Amino acid sequence: MEIGIDSFAAILPDPATGQLPSPTDRMAELIEEVVAADRVGLDVFGIGEHHRGEFLDSAPTVILAAAAARTEQIRLTSAVTVLSAADPVRVFQEFATLDLISRGRAEVVVGRGSFVEAYPLFGLDTRDYDDLFAEKLDLFLKLGEATSVTWEGRFRPALRGQGVFPRPHQPQMPVWIGVGGTPESFVRAGALGLPLMVAIIGGSFDRFRPLIDLYRDAGRRAGHGPEMLRVGIHAMGFVGETNAAAKEAFFPGWAHLTAKIGRERGWSRPTRQQFEAMAGPDGAFLVGDPATVSAKMLRASEELGGISRITFQMSTASLEPAAMKRSIELLGTEVAPVVRASGRKP
Repeated sequence: MEIGIDSFAAILPDPATGQLPSPTDRMAELIEEVVAADRVGLDVFGIGEHHRGEFLDSAPTVILAAAAARTEQIRLTSAVTVLSAADPVRVFQEFATLDLISRGRAEVVVGRGSFVEAYPLFGLDTRDYDDLFAEKLDLFLKLGEATSVTWEGRFRPALRGQGVFPRPHQPQMPVWIGVGGTPESFVRAGALGLPLMVAIIGGSFDRFRPLIDLYRDAGRRAGHGPEMLRVGIHAMGFVGETNAAAKEAFFPGWAHLTAKIGRERGWSRPTRQQFEAMAGPDGAFLVGDPATVSAKMLRASEELGGISRITFQMSTASLEPAAMKRSIELLGTEVAPVVRASGRKP
């Protein structure tokens, strides 16, 4: 199982003073997080894409390129690229460039995005939410197959065989499909034979098993072998010296951000009781000491029929830079060896 971290480059106010940290300092800390993850042997680091004031990740390939220059082994990916709101040609060029800078360590997780700010920002209609993604994914995949593409669609000017450069370092740059809870999205990824990245940010892991089974069934029906049908999960996670320390570092930022987004979406205010349930044995938060987190990761893999990758969403603990760096160290040196030694195959 590959183990990594995803970040949305969250910039959160100090709970005591209400003051925001410097965006410049927060970005520097983020790059140091990637460097730390590389140093302790984690497999992958992902940067999200948002166009909101709470996050600094509107240009994820720029952040990833800066990290590529400071790292040696860790794979660098998006988490996710909002392909529906972007030009697939430009996205391909940016990630191909990242792949050259990193000497073949770039990946792309593409999706529609759980926030819709990018659509009006770039002059797009949210009523075309799924059609935009389906069409742009089709073009993006074709760009990975050939330098010159002839293609026509509704939402972008046609291509008449123009060359798209640069080409990536890897013969085939990995493309994952990022999904939430829509069955059609799971089926589409399976039919295309693309690896699946499932965002599980609440509830329990096992409730996603029927959707992952849909993905695998669609892939088999389309003739794709099991080696192509990889499943990853993106989950809230944080490792501390003790369960209590992990929760105390993670909870304040999680509560602040969840409450803010919840007000926009009509959710009830998050409570400590809800958080404790999510961090408990049956919840989907990977928050705790190394033994607790390791056991929960292995259990999640069993419940989902075997998974290939788990990435920890740790951004909401960014209020505690020292705890964040220690968490990355614990994840790489104490959690990852236990999980990898389990011998469980995806």
